[in-house]
Amino acid sequence: MSSAMYERMRANPKFQQLISTRGRFAWILAITVLVIFYGFVMVVAFSPATLGQPVSEGSMVTVGFAFGLFMFVFFWILTAVYVRRANSEFDALTAEIVHEAWQEKK
Repeated sequence: MSSAMYERMRANPKFQQLISTRGRFAWILAITVLVIFYGFVMVVAFSPATLGQPVSEGSMVTVGFAFGLFMFVFFWILTAVYVRRANSEFDALTAEIVHEAWQEKK
C-alpha cells in the first residue's frame, strides 16, 4: 500500500472511531487485569494469612489457591472477550476502512 492510501485511511472518520473504541476497550481490560493482579500481590505482601485460610471448614483448598485459580480463568475469559470483539467488530470496521480507501483510489 502506498502512503497516499494510508493517508486516506487515516482521514476516514471510521478509522478514528476504530482507534478510540479499540483503545478504550484495551485500556479497560488492561486496567482490570492490573488491578486484580496487583491487588492479589498486595494481599500476599500485606496480609498473607488471609490467603492461607481454608475456603470452608475442614477444606484443604485455601483462599489464595482459589483466588489464583479464579484469576487464571478470568484472564483467559478476558482474552476470549477481546478476541471475539476484535474478530467481529474491529476486523469488520478495519475491512470497511480499507475497502473505502480502495474505492477512493479508483
